[in-house]
Amino acid sequence: MERDLKKELSFLDVFAIASGAMISSGLFVLPAIAFSKAGPAVILSYFFASILVIPSLLSQAELATAMPRAGGTYFYVERSLGPILGLFGGLANWFSLALKSAFAVLGMAILFEVVLQTALPVQLSEWHLKMIAILCCLFFTALNIISVKHTSRLQVFLVAALLIILALFVASGLRAVEAVKYKGFLQKGWPAVLATSGLVFISFGGLTKVASVAEEVKQPGKNLPLGMILAWFVVTVFYIAVITITVGILSAEDLTASNMPISLAASKFMGTAGFAILGLAAIAAFITTANGGILAASRYPMAMSRDQLFPPFLAKVSRRFKTPHISILLTGTFMIASIIFLDLEVLVKTASTLMIILFILVNVSVIVMRESRIQSYRPKFSSPLYPYIHIFAILFYGLLIIDMGKTPLLITAGFIALSAAWYFIYVSRRINRASAVMHIVERVTDREMKTVTLENELRDILLERDGTLEDRFDQLIKKCEIIDIQGKASARNVFQQAANILAARLGTSESVLLEKFLDREAEGSTVIQPGLAIPHIVVQGEKKFDVLLVRAIDGIDFPHAPDPVRIMFILSGSKDERNYHLRALMAIAQIAQEKNFEKQWLAARDTEAIRNLILLSARKRDTAL
Repeated sequence: MERDLKKELSFLDVFAIASGAMISSGLFVLPAIAFSKAGPAVILSYFFASILVIPSLLSQAELATAMPRAGGTYFYVERSLGPILGLFGGLANWFSLALKSAFAVLGMAILFEVVLQTALPVQLSEWHLKMIAILCCLFFTALNIISVKHTSRLQVFLVAALLIILALFVASGLRAVEAVKYKGFLQKGWPAVLATSGLVFISFGGLTKVASVAEEVKQPGKNLPLGMILAWFVVTVFYIAVITITVGILSAEDLTASNMPISLAASKFMGTAGFAILGLAAIAAFITTANGGILAASRYPMAMSRDQLFPPFLAKVSRRFKTPHISILLTGTFMIASIIFLDLEVLVKTASTLMIILFILVNVSVIVMRESRIQSYRPKFSSPLYPYIHIFAILFYGLLIIDMGKTPLLITAGFIALSAAWYFIYVSRRINRASAVMHIVERVTDREMKTVTLENELRDILLERDGTLEDRFDQLIKKCEIIDIQGKASARNVFQQAANILAARLGTSESVLLEKFLDREAEGSTVIQPGLAIPHIVVQGEKKFDVLLVRAIDGIDFPHAPDPVRIMFILSGSKDERNYHLRALMAIAQIAQEKNFEKQWLAARDTEAIRNLILLSARKRDTAL
C-alpha cells in the first residue's frame, strides 16, 4: 500500500467540484422556505449570502495555495491552531460533508419519485426511497474508489448539463416574468432580508470543500483559487437569475407551498416537459453534491491518519487505483447508516452549524499563519483586505451560530469534547508538532521554540507545489553549518569561528584555514555589495566542497568596507571543484538579488529559518550535476 495521491484534477475539475457542491437543495428546495420569510426580496438575501461567503473563499484559497494537502480545512486548522482543534476540524468536516451528501442522495431519490409521477402513477414507500438512496451511495463509493479522474469527469459532465438546463430556464423564463409579482419587494423589511441571508448562506457552504482534494490538483497555486472564484461567480449569477425568474412567475401561494419551486415555475412556461426537465436538473444537482461530497469527505480521515491522529490503516492508498479506498469505504458506510437509522434533517442542521464554525476557524487560521511570520508560509494567492474582512467574517459567523438553536450547539460541544478526549487518549503520545500559534506565543513571550517541524514541512510542501527539483547547492545548504552572531563582531573573529567548524568538516587544519581566509581578504575585499560578503578559499585535497552561512544582525566589521556585513556565504573547496565553485557563486548571486532577501534574512527567527529561506529561493536549479 502507498500514501501518495495522483495529481489528476485540472482547473475544470476544481470548478466542477466547487460548483456541484453548491447547487442542490439551496436552489431547488430552499427558495420556497426563504420566500416565506423575506418575500420577493429573497433575491437580495441570496445576493448578500454570496457576499458573506467571500472572506472564507479567499481564506481557503490562500491556505490551499500555501498548503495544498489532502484534508483541506483540517490540515490548515491543525497546522495553525494545534492538534485538538485540528481533530475537531477534521471530524466536523467529515461528519458535515458525509451527512450533507447522505441528505443529497435521499433528496435525489425523493425528487426521482416526483419526476416519475409526472409520467406514471407511481407511489414509492419510504423504504423504497431509502433503497434507491443506498444503491446510489454504493455506486458513488465504488466510483470514488476506482478513479478520481472518472469521479471528476462525471462531476464535470453533470455540472455542465445542470448549467445548460439552468441557462435554458433563465433564457426562456425571462419572457414569462410579470413585474407585478415583485410588488411589495421589501414589505417584510430589511431585518427579514438579512435574517434570510443567514438561512440561505448554507447554500454556498460547499464552495470551499474542494480544498480537501488540493493535493490531487495540478498546479494548485493557480487552479485552486481560479476554480473556486469562478465557481462562486457562476453559481451566484445562476442563483440570483433563477430565483429572480421564479419569483417573477409564481404567485406567493404557489411558491411557498411547493417542494420544487423551480420545476413548478418551469411548468408555467414550458408545460409538463419543463417540470420534468428541471426535476432532472434537480436530481443532477443532488448527484453532484453527493458525488463531490464523498470525494471531499473521504480525504479527512486519510489526512488525519497521515498525521498520526487516527490509526495508520486509514491513510492507505490503493496501489492499483491510487485512491484512499479505506477512507472512502468508511465514508460511504457512514452515509448508508445515516440514511437507514438517523434523523437527517436535525443532523443536517448540526452539520450546517459545524460548517459555520469551520469557516470561523479558517479565517482565524489565516490570521495566525500570517502573524506567525513563518518564512516557509508562502501562498501563491494572498487574501486581500487582511485582516479586516477576516475579523468581520469571524464576528458575523458567530452571530449566525447563535441562530442555529440549542441542539446543534450541544452536538458541536460534544464534538469538541470528543476531540479533546481522543487527543489525550491516543494522539498526545504519538506527535510533538508545534503549531503556528505557538510561534506567536514564542514571539510575544520571547521564549525559544525547540522544534522546526512546521517550517520544514511547509518548505517541503512548497517545493513539491512548485515542482522544484533539488540540485547540489540545495544538498549543501541542507547539510551546512549556520552561524548566527549576536552583537557586533570583527571579520577576524568570524573567520576564526568558520575555520574551527570547517576544519572538522573538510579534514584540514584550523590554523591553515584561518590563514587562507585572512590572506584572501588581504588580496581584495570579499564584500561584493553593501551588507553581503562571499569569502571563498581553495583547500588541499580532492572532491571537497562546503558552504558555511553567517548572519550578523548587528553587523561584522570588514577592513576597507564602509558598511557592516550582515550576510556571509563562506565557500571552501579543493582545486578539482573549481567549476562548481563558480556555479555556487552564480547560485548565491541569484539568491541575493531576490526581492526582500536581506529583509527576510534578518527577520528569520532562527538558523533553520535561514536555511529554509535559501532552499525556497526561486533561483534556477542546476539539476544536471
